[in-house]
Amino acid sequence: MATEAGVAAREPWWQALAEAWARLRGVPLDPLGRPLPRARVRRHDGFVSLQFVRGQTQSRMRGNAPEHLLIDYTRTMLGVLLWNPRPARVGIVGLGGGSQVKFLHRHLAGTRLEVVENHPGVIAVRREFGIPDDDARLEVVLDDGARFVATRPGRFDLLLVDGYDARGIPASLATVEFHRACRAALAPGGALASNLHGDQPAPHVERLREAFGEGRVRVVEEPRMNNRVVFAWVGDAPGDGALDAACNALSAEGARELRPALARVARELARPDPWTP
Repeated sequence: MATEAGVAAREPWWQALAEAWARLRGVPLDPLGRPLPRARVRRHDGFVSLQFVRGQTQSRMRGNAPEHLLIDYTRTMLGVLLWNPRPARVGIVGLGGGSQVKFLHRHLAGTRLEVVENHPGVIAVRREFGIPDDDARLEVVLDDGARFVATRPGRFDLLLVDGYDARGIPASLATVEFHRACRAALAPGGALASNLHGDQPAPHVERLREAFGEGRVRVVEEPRMNNRVVFAWVGDAPGDGALDAACNALSAEGARELRPALARVARELARPDPWTP
């Protein structure tokens, strides 16, 4: 994986010129100096949405229930709790509107959340989405997601990857090197959940299989969305009792909200894998 210095050394002259022009115009830049679209907050019909491009929603919440997991795939991704219901440390790539951050911070006591976001504008509007300020259990850092993961070997019990820009999954989060770094960032017995949105998930799944091994990757479809959630792990798959253990670790309110999604993931894991890229 290229370091920041390595990336800068290989930048063509026209990219450096484009970045200088972006700085002059006040365009936001990511931690590697690349121009970013502006982060916009839209309020409509009781919802609050994060957008980079008008008409294209990156994240959405109910204005009167900011901790509620409104979007189906965000609940499915938390099926990763079946592997470890009481993680000491969870890494999250992509802050967005902070749906999972808010849910875990409220309903999973004792877990530290370390979140990386590469867009300063997204971090700047965190309070508009009800994301708590940093405290002993929550830290949000501005950094490149691939670099963040690569510099934290063995750190996380669970890892959630949901990094998107206006065009989809950024190139830096779609390499074999990144997926190998994800595996290396997991503690023994750790597991990852990644959101794949769009029509071509196969290359991402194959990279995960190369990094984690053929028998330690599982895709779960979202029936009502054009999303798939892929789980990958470094130890054993969840065993009997994992569903109850995950629900018991949550607050009563959190368990009520999340149990149907956890049960669906558990059922999918118990079946023969029907998904082939």
